[in-house]
Amino acid sequence: MFAAPLRRARRSLFLTGSIAMATAGRARPPGPPRYTNRLINEKSPYLQQHAHNPVDWYPWGQEAFDKAKKENKLIFLSVGYSTCHWCHVMEEESFQNKEIGAIMNENFVCIKVDREERPDVDKVYMTFVQATSGGGGWPMSVWLTPDLKPFAGGTYFPPEDSARRIGFRTLLLRVAEQWRQNKDGLLESSQKILEALLTMSQIRVQGQQSPPPSEEVLATCFQQLSNSYDEEYGGFSESPKFPTPVNLNFLFTYWALHRATPEGARALQMALHTLKMMAHGGIHDHIGQGFHRYSTDQHWHVPHFEKMLYDQGQLAAAYSRAFQISGDEFFADVAGDILLYVSRDLSDQAGGFYSAEDADSYPTAASSEKREGAFCVWGAEEIRALLPDPVEGAAEGTTLGDVFMHHYGVKEDGNVSPMQDPHQELKGKNVLIIRSSLELTAARFGLEQGRLSALLRDSQHRLRAARAQRPRPHLDTKMLASWNGLMISGFAQAGAALARQEYVSRAAQAAGFLRRHLFDPASGRLLRSCYRGEDSAVEQSTVPIQGFLEDYVFVIQALFDLYEASLDQSWLEWALQLQHTQDKLFWDPKGFAYFSSEAGDSSLLLRLKDDQDGAEPNANSVTVTNLLRAACYSGHAEWVEKAGQILAAFSERLQKIPLALPEMARATAVFHHTLKQVVICGDPQGEDTKEMLRCVHSVFSPNKVLMLADGDSAGFLYRQLPFLSSLERKDGKATAYLCSNFACSLPVTSPQELRGLLCQ
Repeated sequence: MFAAPLRRARRSLFLTGSIAMATAGRARPPGPPRYTNRLINEKSPYLQQHAHNPVDWYPWGQEAFDKAKKENKLIFLSVGYSTCHWCHVMEEESFQNKEIGAIMNENFVCIKVDREERPDVDKVYMTFVQATSGGGGWPMSVWLTPDLKPFAGGTYFPPEDSARRIGFRTLLLRVAEQWRQNKDGLLESSQKILEALLTMSQIRVQGQQSPPPSEEVLATCFQQLSNSYDEEYGGFSESPKFPTPVNLNFLFTYWALHRATPEGARALQMALHTLKMMAHGGIHDHIGQGFHRYSTDQHWHVPHFEKMLYDQGQLAAAYSRAFQISGDEFFADVAGDILLYVSRDLSDQAGGFYSAEDADSYPTAASSEKREGAFCVWGAEEIRALLPDPVEGAAEGTTLGDVFMHHYGVKEDGNVSPMQDPHQELKGKNVLIIRSSLELTAARFGLEQGRLSALLRDSQHRLRAARAQRPRPHLDTKMLASWNGLMISGFAQAGAALARQEYVSRAAQAAGFLRRHLFDPASGRLLRSCYRGEDSAVEQSTVPIQGFLEDYVFVIQALFDLYEASLDQSWLEWALQLQHTQDKLFWDPKGFAYFSSEAGDSSLLLRLKDDQDGAEPNANSVTVTNLLRAACYSGHAEWVEKAGQILAAFSERLQKIPLALPEMARATAVFHHTLKQVVICGDPQGEDTKEMLRCVHSVFSPNKVLMLADGDSAGFLYRQLPFLSSLERKDGKATAYLCSNFACSLPVTSPQELRGLLCQ
């Protein structure tokens, strides 16, 4: 685990993720805790999970750094998050072990970090771990010199040595011995590693580079996605299989720009087929709604059962777009299913959204060990007992259980392959997956489709009631600005595309929550996180964590989406204010693009720029479109220039492997095609205005922004865009204009004409 000369990570980040489906049971400690450390004073649920370890944990901060320097001790840094399965395993095996804890306390200053609270710290040391070991993941374990430079690291370690890998106890003793025997060598090595990381991680514009041509970037990205596409099951890998909404959004944009070509048709087919297969699969919770983190197999069947807010937000938007494009109610239903789950299970009463639900839970109230998926899986006997009713019209002896089990692939001895269940926690259990279409199930039992749908809904309702009696998984009630932004976008986009005002209202409620609890009006800055405290009050850390680039970018995107869905200009005004603040805090005037964290934190060795879209899109990718939207709403041309400079900084990567940046590849097309301002002149309350707005919301057009010119010349939009005053209603009717570079099309007054313009 000592860092050899740096080599670029060639294996994916799924190193630990690919084994995260396995589980070891976690026992409930009896009686009051024997140990309590400093983490008891922290707000993060993840840090609090470790507050009763025998390890003398410190949170990331000056107290720990000072102790390491004063005592000339190495730092052991452990990074994870509260719903991380292997983080739980390593805690039980090593951090709750008194002897291992004593070794840690004697030889190291031990620091625990919640990666969701401090993505900046996580990114610095994950860059090191990936570069030196070829993989990454959580828990992340890194050894640092007292001045915070990494020299050894990895992910999960078992407590003791095995034939396959070194144990954590051995590693701790070996690192401590190296520090005693070869301190100068370690310090020299750590300095060289840091210098190499600095060189390796720089993303900057080269000379007079300009944004890459969009057609070339789009064609390469499409080809790379097409080559990795699973024709049978959808998705873009064999296993593990992640939802990757960034890929789907790229394909929708590619289709919109190439509708008449075979490639455009294939792009749409890949996206819609993937969304259908995911919705039918076990990654989709057919009883409790929402989507699990990823599938451990190729078929979307056996998931890693945690549920993350950022997945729900992005998938709600993706399914809404699929409905917009296809008109298929199936996609609208799935979007509604996700939003129901979030409204019910991830919503704080003050309006914010919680971060995640754990994969693990106690099978019964009497259980002493948690198991992965226990809350979600079913035995065949259990289903038969819950659904014993005979089904009229079907063959004699057919019960509701028979119909349900056939439709959802339930087997008497369980439907989970032992390959997907190495610890046999799912033995004899079933993960529900739609194995048969409604038509085929109806034909099999001689039922009408409408009746079958009603029977399945009744069955789901009964199973949901039974599941509610089980112990629930741990809920991470931390609320993050960035993930709340993604979820607000999900509600706002679904509200607009599905014409559901209640979704828009929920988005507005959450945006109001952000303004109250995660924004400092005095400085104009966002905060990263807040927490559900005692009596469900919203609490803040003693020293609040300042927002990172991703917080600004995802919140700004959310506010633009919310403006287009609600036409409340106050959201627009706040978005533009935050964009100015983002520019001040994160812009790199020399190399272009935005740093992930602001300058001035002496504990951060590197200021990084993310270079790939992952489970969440890269903040620089999303901000390209944000800047173009901001320019359309404000007339500030420098934002268009900044968008081009970001694309120039990432130009080499976009031209060689755009598959790593599908959201930025998509934004390249938006940049080169120029955003169209769709201006509706009309009375916000008028039926003719509402009809025109419904028309705009029903069409997927990736390079448009919507604005309402309501005639209020003193309002925010008219002050920003004086040209709006020259646009008039034709014959007193709601009138639409398509404007680009402040030149507008001839006015149209019918939704049909407007649709024609939008689809050009």
